[in-house]
Amino acid sequence: MSDETEKPEPGETPRDVGGFIRDLRRNARISLRQLAQQAGVSNPYLSQIERGLRKPSAEVLAQLAHALRVSTPAMYLKAGLLDTKDNPGVLAAIATDPDLTVAQKQSLTQIYETFRRENARSKEENTDVDPVS
Repeated sequence: MSDETEKPEPGETPRDVGGFIRDLRRNARISLRQLAQQAGVSNPYLSQIERGLRKPSAEVLAQLAHALRVSTPAMYLKAGLLDTKDNPGVLAAIATDPDLTVAQKQSLTQIYETFRRENARSKEENTDVDPVS
C-alpha cells in the first residue's frame, strides 16, 4: 500500500504518463500484449509503466508514441520531459483533451507541428534577405 501514497520526485510524473498510456491503449482497443509487441517492450515492463511503478526512458516513450499513433512531443510532454517554455500549451491541450479521439489528437498535433516548422523556415528565409528600405 505504500506505493499508492508514494509521490514522484519533483518534475517526474510516472503515474500520470502510465495512466495516459493506458488510456490511449484502451481507446485504441488494443491489448497490453499487442502494444508491448508493437512498441518492442516486454509485457511486464509495459504493465509496470501503466501502473506507475517504472518511469520509461525517452526512447521507450517514443516507441510507445509511435505504436499508439500519437506524437512523440505529446508523449514527452505528458511524461514531463518537455520544458514549459517549449510551447507545450497547445500540445498539452491536445494531448489531454478528453473529447478528442486518438486519431484526432494525432492529426491536430501533426498539423500544429507542421505550421511551426513552416513558420520557422519562413522566418529563416526572411532574415537571410536584407530588406530594401
